[in-house]
Amino acid sequence: MSLKNELNDATEIEQLREALRRSLQNEAKLKRRTDDLVEAIYRGARDAALASGRPKPLPKIKKDRRSSRGEIALIHTTDYQAGKKTTTFDLGILRSRIELFTDKVIHLTEIQRAHHPVREAVLMIGGDMVEGLTVFPGQSYEVEAHLFEQLFEVTTILEAMIRKLSANFETFRVVCEFGNHGRIGRKGDLPSADNIDRMAYRIVEDKVKDLNIGWQASENFYQLVKVGDAYRALLFHGDEVNSYGGAIPAYGIIKKVSAWASGVLGENFTDAYCGHFHSVMTLPLPNGGRVFVTGSPESDNTYAKAFVAATSRPSQRLHFIDSEKPRVTAEYVVWLD
Repeated sequence: MSLKNELNDATEIEQLREALRRSLQNEAKLKRRTDDLVEAIYRGARDAALASGRPKPLPKIKKDRRSSRGEIALIHTTDYQAGKKTTTFDLGILRSRIELFTDKVIHLTEIQRAHHPVREAVLMIGGDMVEGLTVFPGQSYEVEAHLFEQLFEVTTILEAMIRKLSANFETFRVVCEFGNHGRIGRKGDLPSADNIDRMAYRIVEDKVKDLNIGWQASENFYQLVKVGDAYRALLFHGDEVNSYGGAIPAYGIIKKVSAWASGVLGENFTDAYCGHFHSVMTLPLPNGGRVFVTGSPESDNTYAKAFVAATSRPSQRLHFIDSEKPRVTAEYVVWLD
């Protein structure tokens, strides 16, 4: 190699090093700006939520003295999309539908209690509690509230729900999972666990500490939920399953969850619960378990109509679980329209 070529190569290497250095500097600046923005949104919503004070405590249900262990209520609430605005859905409608869902859970529980005790409840919160801002093209045209308002409204709705439900059970636990709409920036910009849903859960956990309830959350894309002696539920959001061409991927859901059930997660479970698709489905698994896909309180999703050519009635889910055996004893899709 000639001296001239060596000098050219050395110059090119130095230019590449300089370009890499500038790129890393710009990336660090962008991350700092994003971190500052996220921290400001979280602290603003948290301070606003804490400043609102605590509501008057609700009277706690009397202990059930019957000898039977009975059942446990398993409540799946998910996909609030707070901040979404369509012709039939906005923040006010979301609040009223979750209030209706809470009342129906209590009413259906009383029906079960006419036969046997239901002392305990587990509330699974499945993610996409906010609409976000940058999840899909054109989303901004259907957003009525920015991240601060979305975060504040979700914490207010969840706190009211948890307080009312926990007063109607002797023992109450909350299990949280985050969704894709709560992510900050486009997919891959930041770690998936940097999520508005997780901020909301943290604020609500602080707000309800006086209730002395159980609280489970982590950075994992799933939560294993223990219910009674033998029942184990896998809670995941649903965006882990690809929807090719916009179709609701029933086969993909079964395939993915079956792989997880084979030991990939290192944990066994009876059934799986997810949201994300805004549709109600029950899918059988080869191992005898099932995947319960829960709907959303949202209605009239323009994007879903255009992309998936489908829409669904607003709903959430309530199951009752045998305290001693790994089985669902009663299943309710709770319609909210």
